[in-house]
Amino acid sequence: MKYKDLFHIAFLLISSPAHAWEEIRLEDKRKVFSAFVYPMIGFCALAVFLGVLFDMGWSGPQSFQYAMTRCCAVAVSWFGGYFLAAYLINRMRMRLFHMADDIPLTRQFAGYALVVPFLLQIVTGIWPDFSIMALLLQFYLVYVVWEGCPLVMGIEDKDRLRFTLLASVLLLACPAIITWTFNKLVTVLN
Repeated sequence: MKYKDLFHIAFLLISSPAHAWEEIRLEDKRKVFSAFVYPMIGFCALAVFLGVLFDMGWSGPQSFQYAMTRCCAVAVSWFGGYFLAAYLINRMRMRLFHMADDIPLTRQFAGYALVVPFLLQIVTGIWPDFSIMALLLQFYLVYVVWEGCPLVMGIEDKDRLRFTLLASVLLLACPAIITWTFNKLVTVLN
């Protein structure tokens, strides 16, 4: 894995999404896992782990246990949320837009479209006080999806707004639902 390429594509998706989607469209669809999604999930989990330890201190096993629980919650929510969102976007493409079933393409699109929430999770993991601003900035995902849906997904202009809004809601909601479920299960099982 080349971290330089990871940060390059993340920066490009934030600064110039149309140009980034042009590059992404040309690469292997299965590259998204090892080149982007898994490293970003790892960075999110690491940021939350370090943020909790900085906040609670390094004093004892209680803080380490809580940091590990939060770290696992983030990793599970992003991992599960990514795959759930990709699956639902693919089903949406087939049913609402009458397109062919192409889960590798949808996974590629969903993985790179999650760049904004990934980066915001990294920042808020280390600096939780930034969460109010991150709540507002997460809607930049809509613009990233807007730019990518015709280039990568082949969405026609007449369906572009509807696809953008539905896909954006799925990309934001799926990880949030899994986070909520995971946290409830941890509370109940403790």
